Amino acid sequence: MAGRVRLTALLLAAAAAMAGGAAQAEKASDTLRVVWRDAIPNVDPYYNTLRTGLIFQQHTMDGLVYRDPDSFEIKPLLASAWKWVDALTLDLTLREGVTFHNGDKFSADDVVYTLNLVSSPDAKVSVPSNYSWIDKAEKIGDYHVRVHLKKITPAALEFFAMITPIYPKAYREKVGADGFAKAPVGAGPYKATKVDGVNEIDMVRYDGYYDGSPKGKPKIGKLVIREVADAATEMAEFLSGHADWIWNFNADQFDQVNRMPNVQALRAESMRVNYLQLDAAGRSGANNPLTNLKVRQAILYAIDRQTFAKHLIQGTSRPLDAPCYLTQFGCDQAAAVKYDYDPAKAMQLLAEAGYPNGFETELVGYFLDSWMASIQGYLGAVGIKAKVSRLQVGAVVQRNEKGDTPLTAGSWGSNSINDVSAIFPVYFDGKSLFDFARDPEAAKLVEEGGSTNDPEIRKLAYSALIKRVTEQAYWTVLATDAKYYGVSKELDFHPDRDELPRFFRASWK
Repeated sequence: MAGRVRLTALLLAAAAAMAGGAAQAEKASDTLRVVWRDAIPNVDPYYNTLRTGLIFQQHTMDGLVYRDPDSFEIKPLLASAWKWVDALTLDLTLREGVTFHNGDKFSADDVVYTLNLVSSPDAKVSVPSNYSWIDKAEKIGDYHVRVHLKKITPAALEFFAMITPIYPKAYREKVGADGFAKAPVGAGPYKATKVDGVNEIDMVRYDGYYDGSPKGKPKIGKLVIREVADAATEMAEFLSGHADWIWNFNADQFDQVNRMPNVQALRAESMRVNYLQLDAAGRSGANNPLTNLKVRQAILYAIDRQTFAKHLIQGTSRPLDAPCYLTQFGCDQAAAVKYDYDPAKAMQLLAEAGYPNGFETELVGYFLDSWMASIQGYLGAVGIKAKVSRLQVGAVVQRNEKGDTPLTAGSWGSNSINDVSAIFPVYFDGKSLFDFARDPEAAKLVEEGGSTNDPEIRKLAYSALIKRVTEQAYWTVLATDAKYYGVSKELDFHPDRDELPRFFRASWK
């Protein structure tokens, strides 16, 4: 109720401001003002797992190929052509005439440097499984690179398209990792001019961006991204005319925002899944009740996921039984063990596990307050007293990496890669810092599914993995995500289904 009262006050104040001629979209200065809540402590794309970091990367750094957001077709980007020599060898012909933002010429040296660096264990990238399949890259000519794979990787080009931007070798070697994070240089459509990942990031259109890029040359000259601490501040900035674009606001605000004269609310389905992860391996403490299978099963039965999706996320959101998104290759929903809402069964399982009166635990996450409170309420109804620790995304990631989160409420967008190889190795490979199952059987199935190009063998392995993971109640998809966007009516912006806002495709009306 307090949130709705505050929103009503904001709407009234915004209406008064608009009537009085307050600031509108920055069309006149050709500056798109973006406000979001997820700070990016390190904007180097290989050293963060944040969606906001991926957005920054896609605007300032180009990879070898590009995945069309409408057709999902892989198109040439820094590589003008490619061919598979065999199942473990990929040859790439590179685009000539490309320059990085500092004027350095792009060549095979940059590609070889990047791929060999990020695939090395010494690089300590945030998600090693994204690149551990790369054995080495070698220079065949100034604009010809051969990539050798350690293992068959069916989604290799998807990984190259979404999460493998190319460093400028000479510049990064000169400034080092820390220097690059403070002043990144890429070959993308926008050039970073100010980088303070926890406060503000500024970008200007790179006039030297090459012809023929499927991204196209940006129509808007400048982007200013500001990070704020909470959703209320974000909405206040938007409604008062100090931001042209926001996202991830509460679904309850959708209709009210659309009543405002100069802004609009948009809603689009997303590949992202909102999940609850349970510390089955006991990483957060040997006496953690969640190491007991019946306790984990009880938790899954305790949560009404249908109601969570319908009333909190809304739109087209729905719970899923398998720990992946519907369209991803290998996401066999039929293989999953189902946990329909059944609080009586949850309490019975807790009693059988030796916790007839429940227990205390901690729920760590970055969901909206109402979402966290909902999960807490469902658990409390069966006797589990969960202390809520609602943190920013980066802080939750750090706690996950340390292994001290009994219950994690989070989300995963698979870097928009439409294959389960972008999610299963992260959470079930037996060694990832995000794996709280540490199950050798699950890890073996992850390896089997990712080490062949035969689709039938892959499907069998992944179906067996889904059965294992759900039987053991390691993880559940609370609901798929529906993305909510607030956009100035002077801005022509269309959300893409891969949850990657492409401001280089936006324009003023």
